[in-house]
Amino acid sequence: MLTISDTKTLREQLVEWHQVGETVALVPTMGNLHKGHMSLVKLAAAQAEHVVVSVFVNPTQFSADDDFGSYPRTLEKDSRLLSRAGVDILYNPTVEDIYPLGIESPTSVSVPILSETLCGEKRPGHFDGVTSVVVRLLNIVSPNVAVFGEKDYQQLVILRRMVEELHIHTRILAGGTERDEAGLAMSSRNQYLTDAEMLTAPLFYATLCDARDKFIAGTASAASIESEAMGKLEAAGFVPHYFSLRRSADLSVPDKVAGKLIVLAAAVLGKARLIDNLQFDN
Repeated sequence: MLTISDTKTLREQLVEWHQVGETVALVPTMGNLHKGHMSLVKLAAAQAEHVVVSVFVNPTQFSADDDFGSYPRTLEKDSRLLSRAGVDILYNPTVEDIYPLGIESPTSVSVPILSETLCGEKRPGHFDGVTSVVVRLLNIVSPNVAVFGEKDYQQLVILRRMVEELHIHTRILAGGTERDEAGLAMSSRNQYLTDAEMLTAPLFYATLCDARDKFIAGTASAASIESEAMGKLEAAGFVPHYFSLRRSADLSVPDKVAGKLIVLAAAVLGKARLIDNLQFDN
């Protein structure tokens, strides 16, 4: 596996592959890799002849109140995992590589409306940072396919919209959510949870499952199910940000509980902000 930090060297290698028609898959990450990330790498390897994994903690998607400074950086461990997985290139750029003119007022890509709801309400500007860094990575790597996790479902929908509207010739592929034995979705931020909080955290997924079942049963209104779920989480010690039923295609609020739907939630437990979702047909 090659570990490359500068864009020029990366492009020189990629040109060789692109010129002979070999396919490339990109898995963008912020590092501190876990089983969920590695499932995305496996999916990428099944889609293309070469796999590039980027490890870059993107400063423009963090607000002043976020954990940019303390976000776990474990490049040595990540490198070992990726090498064992047969990844071709670990791309670990500097901020200057991604934002050559600085991050004070960088060129930004924004997907309106979709970026302003759900997580966007609590984290204004977050998704502008995500789309702006992803479009740079897609331009640098020019991958045939880029793989993202379904746990960050709002992000997935936003990136698909961005790629479609900007005519970017990269297919966005979704990888399923990896969970621990208790159902908790794997996340780099789970390590912020204390032992006691780790015992409470699985209630987050259980509440999503319970709400999904109630939506399907149709025994109560969507609003009452959402409100009950928020109350259950709060009583267990979470600080819920939202719990919402949406259409899975575009995250619009459905006028009735029918079709392809998704229930999404975000909540803070201790120092960790948890997000999760469940898709279902009704």
